[in-house]
Amino acid sequence: MDENQTFDQDRIIKINIEEEMKTSYIDYSMSVIVARALPDVRDGFKPVHRRILYGMKGINNVSTQPYKKCARVVGEVLGKYHPHGDSSVYGALVRMGQEWNMRYTLVDGQGNFGSVDGDSPAAMRYTECRLSKMGEHVMDDLEKDTVDMVSNFDDSLTEPSVMPTKIPNLLVNGGNGIAVGMATNMPTHNLGEVVDGCCAFIDNPEIDTDGLMKYIPAPDFPTGAYIYGLQGVREAYETGRGRIMMRAKAEIESDENHDKIVITEIPYGVNKAQLIEYIADLVKEGRLEGISNANDETGRQGMRIVIDIKKDANANVILNKLFKMTALQSSFSVNNIALVPSRNDHTKLYPRLLTMRECISYFVAHRHEVTIRRTKFDLKKAQERAHILEGLIIACDNIDEVVKIIRASKTPADAQRNLEERFELDELQSKAIVDMRLSQLTGLRMDQLHAEFDELMKQIEYLQSILDDPELCKKVMKEELQEVKAKYGDDRRTQIVPDEHEFNAEDFYPNDPVVITVSHLGYIKRTPLSDFREQTRGGVGSKGAKSREQDFTEYIYPATMHQTMMFFTQKGRCYWLKCYDIPEGDKNSKGRAIQNMLNIEPDDQVTAFMRLRNKGLDDQEFVNSHYVVFATKNGLVKKTSLEAYSRPRANGVIAINITEGDEVVDVRLTNGRNELIIANRNGRAVRFNENAVRVMGRVATGVRGMRLDEGDDAVVGMVVVNKPDEESIMVVSENGYGKRSQVEEYRVTNRGAKGVKTLNITEKTGRLVAIKNVNDENDLMIINKSGITIRLAVSECRVMGRNTQGVRLINLSKKNDVIASVCKVMSSELEALAEQKSREAFAQSNEAFRNETGIAGDTVVSDDERANLPIDDENENITPIDFEETENDNQ
Repeated sequence: MDENQTFDQDRIIKINIEEEMKTSYIDYSMSVIVARALPDVRDGFKPVHRRILYGMKGINNVSTQPYKKCARVVGEVLGKYHPHGDSSVYGALVRMGQEWNMRYTLVDGQGNFGSVDGDSPAAMRYTECRLSKMGEHVMDDLEKDTVDMVSNFDDSLTEPSVMPTKIPNLLVNGGNGIAVGMATNMPTHNLGEVVDGCCAFIDNPEIDTDGLMKYIPAPDFPTGAYIYGLQGVREAYETGRGRIMMRAKAEIESDENHDKIVITEIPYGVNKAQLIEYIADLVKEGRLEGISNANDETGRQGMRIVIDIKKDANANVILNKLFKMTALQSSFSVNNIALVPSRNDHTKLYPRLLTMRECISYFVAHRHEVTIRRTKFDLKKAQERAHILEGLIIACDNIDEVVKIIRASKTPADAQRNLEERFELDELQSKAIVDMRLSQLTGLRMDQLHAEFDELMKQIEYLQSILDDPELCKKVMKEELQEVKAKYGDDRRTQIVPDEHEFNAEDFYPNDPVVITVSHLGYIKRTPLSDFREQTRGGVGSKGAKSREQDFTEYIYPATMHQTMMFFTQKGRCYWLKCYDIPEGDKNSKGRAIQNMLNIEPDDQVTAFMRLRNKGLDDQEFVNSHYVVFATKNGLVKKTSLEAYSRPRANGVIAINITEGDEVVDVRLTNGRNELIIANRNGRAVRFNENAVRVMGRVATGVRGMRLDEGDDAVVGMVVVNKPDEESIMVVSENGYGKRSQVEEYRVTNRGAKGVKTLNITEKTGRLVAIKNVNDENDLMIINKSGITIRLAVSECRVMGRNTQGVRLINLSKKNDVIASVCKVMSSELEALAEQKSREAFAQSNEAFRNETGIAGDTVVSDDERANLPIDDENENITPIDFEETENDNQ
């Protein structure tokens, strides 16, 4: 008994439990990190992915062969290389064949491989698979000793420790995994862009992040959508960690009954079915109002999620709420952790947080090692074959003596030994001669031996030069990468949209002249001014916008793309919008409802507009020296500093206090030293100095500017007198008559007067509808309620007396038709020249942008990258013929 106790005690090893737990946990965690959860930086694969591809290659399950059951592949991998659960292997296999998860699929699947809605794939006994072309490509040259082969779990077979891939798979297809104490989440990229970045690194190993971003501007996700802002991308590329904002691709479509939001692309990783279900839950819970229905209309044409908007709701506001409350706007948290080889021992791997430059550096180093090892393998094979050919050529040149020696020998071994002694051959050469068939003794085969030997010598020289010349080796690497790009490269799917804090949107729009049109029911659009051709006075005009029967174009305003439009409603609120944000449409399109672009109350509508010069609100000197003057329907005027309106707000601000029964008719910009002319329906106008109106606050009501007649009289418009000697006053009546008069014919009076006659109102002319200050370089655009538009040169209208009925400007072809709106624009010749100068300036700026950044097309970078670009102040606007307003005139 004592002996047994002594024996048991000898077998017990006393250890520290704390140290043992620490050691065991470290061993376990390193096993998970290295052998399961994290990808290798060189080929971008975890062990399970690498074993699946190698196993498929081993059973000849390639793209040119029929599909095999996925269960067959899983069994092959489990039995030979990966002793883990079958579900993990099948899950990895399926993911490599899902187009919404992989930017470039490595497995060609057949059957139910799941869906973007989160549906699970069918069981592996039902689905089939084979390698895709790219999946085969990652194993090119595997048989040429390009990578180390290691033993499998039972030492019965070998498997590659890493794939000799020519494809930068880690960056192209990304990766994710959760290890112990760390995790990785890497986005996908465009193959062509990554290849270009790798080639740039090969040429210049010192290239920095900014240089690489010229080639790889941002990730490229398989589901498309938008990357919103580049700050997170830059941070991820520079540090290995970052947050990339993604937004769905959504458009607002309008029809006769209501608007609808159509979503065609969603952010990467978002479950479509759960997204629609969550939107429905938000509506049911009352957290999101204005949505009547949400349908998934996805089909063969692609993804299409349709969200119907209620008739009285603002589609633009609801879309922004969807971005804020749902996964339509999501973030991708980049965490670039991958396994990298140790410097001293490449067989040992350890996890490391990697920048974009480091990811490319490790891949290029891997490609260099693979290229060198492949070249050495090919060189060795070529030298061995050349050595054999040398012996065969010697034998052919001395064939008679060779035959005599072989015939005189008793055994093949004796023949080999005798040949070696006679011709100084080695064992390999002599064996090849003895094994040579008689057919090789023909003249043709002997010529082929010499030709093959010569070709081999050239090949040996070329392979040796690759090993000796680093520049040639780099050239070979780049050529192979470019071949991959040519074979598998495609266009970018994810568009890059800089947010408002990162770029100046004006850099991407030429400052062309446009016409802003607004219909009676509140539909707005911008149309290139060149779309309106000039006609002669008295013409019938051309068909304008298609609209509802009750609708017609009521306001027309000239502007340029970079200008800011200020919108004033009849209730006295002010809103802001850049001209390039106004939807573009041709003359015949209806446009987009202003209510869907601005947060306007349902019972309010825009009645006046004002455009500012480029960067007008950002110029403190400009806003402090200019004023906004209002004219209301009941004859009131109000003057307020422009500075009070220089801080745009999404919900607008109170611009003027409007009393009941009154509304804003016109709004003008002045410099504090101008004269104003206000006209009413009955054909009278009053002229007074703006100093007669004191400066008031935003919420003031104003003072009387014109005394109106009894009845339905009302103010129709207001002009600012800029250059009395060069301008004239144009008035137009509702029946298409108009005339020009000298400014001096309107005597200056005090504000609040009844004014003087500006047009002789008769039954033939109809009442006054518009008043403009014009010169011979202007054109007049007139549109009536039936949609007919005419553009005529002001110079064709002679200057006449104030107390006349004028001449016919447009023939109203339809009965009961009347003039709806009038605006002045520059003449066709000046417009063409201005547009040409604008486009030249834009082209120069765009060319400078491309030269500085190296990014072609519409790819966008942040303001930091554009900060050093040269700016041509002369080309900022379309000078010397500038389509902006003068410092006073704004309409």
